[in-house]
Amino acid sequence: MKQALVIMFSTLLLAACAGIPESQGPSATAVLQPSSGSKVQGSVKFTQFGNQVRVTGVVSGHAPGTKGFHIHEKGDCSDPKAMSTGGHFNPAKTKHGAPGSGHAGDLGNLVFDSYGRATINMVVSGISVSKDAINGIIGRGLIVHMDTDDLKTDPTGNAGERVACGVIS
Repeated sequence: MKQALVIMFSTLLLAACAGIPESQGPSATAVLQPSSGSKVQGSVKFTQFGNQVRVTGVVSGHAPGTKGFHIHEKGDCSDPKAMSTGGHFNPAKTKHGAPGSGHAGDLGNLVFDSYGRATINMVVSGISVSKDAINGIIGRGLIVHMDTDDLKTDPTGNAGERVACGVIS
């Protein structure tokens, strides 16, 4: 009987702990709107956790496959092809690469399923959910590209046109 009570209490305690949210810092969101005549759209949230940022969201309306996903210098989506966002956000002036390579704007690729939908859940370093920090992303542009980022071609990853644009705020 005592063993059953201990197991039940332990189970309840674990369930209660699972509901406690992780300590988190500031957050920001980018609402992606179609550009370059596409139908790509979505919403992406950035949440600071210590020195890392959790990136979550859903993007839809793209052809299936892997597609480049980057933070760009300027939070300006006024150009129909989203060229007003400038180049990749790269305060450290490093070469283009995979996420974690030191090139702050490189978020790698999103994988779109057969329904044209990508679910984002990643943790990245090298950026902060701030407006004033040198690696701060508030007020920057968020771009989904037409093609796969090859993770090596400098400075763009050869990812093609910009098919969705949002401002991180």
